Amino acid sequence: MAVFTRTTKKLIVRIDEFFDDIDLGLLVFREAWKAYLEKDLTAFERHLIKVDELENKADRLQREIGNDMITHSIMPQHREDVVRLIDMIDEIIDAAKSNITELDIERPEIPPALADSFLGLAGTSANAGEELVPAARAYFRDPYIVREKLLKVYYYETEADKTAIELKKRIFREIPELDLSGKNQLRYMVNNIENISDLAQTAADMLSGMAIKMMI
Repeated sequence: MAVFTRTTKKLIVRIDEFFDDIDLGLLVFREAWKAYLEKDLTAFERHLIKVDELENKADRLQREIGNDMITHSIMPQHREDVVRLIDMIDEIIDAAKSNITELDIERPEIPPALADSFLGLAGTSANAGEELVPAARAYFRDPYIVREKLLKVYYYETEADKTAIELKKRIFREIPELDLSGKNQLRYMVNNIENISDLAQTAADMLSGMAIKMMI
């Protein structure tokens, strides 16, 4: 049975818009990395502006959702969990924006030999966040299917971990033209990309517990 009724239709719309912004923000994050690695700075800057807009909108919706739940006393027994979950999911798009902003500020020189690996890591890490969205939507409509929808989040988070480790090994062992400061800069970028999948896993753990509580 769905969590919300017709009396809370406005809140449902806001929650759906919030999830749409997270999903689209991660897609733009991936495209921003692709543009940067292809040295298409015009497209990269366009994606940077877009992810900033989406992050700002998600922040606004996050606050409105919390205020609505308190003001209208919606789901009082689950309200704290829901607000925390929305906050945690919002951190994912915050991290995506932060990563692209740092990329714009530092403009690191990424050797061509590593370009595919960076793009692959960005895609895999974004996938973890993207797969969280349908699971979170399901919580508000059919909590019984949440856990099965979270399987892909954990899969992509594990793959992102593996890819990040291998990429850092390559940075330090296979790219002699980079000095130590350049290697450390790229390691920092790798860690920031991987952080998106880590945040998705943390939110998935919480969402899994919330779904169990909802079914009890």
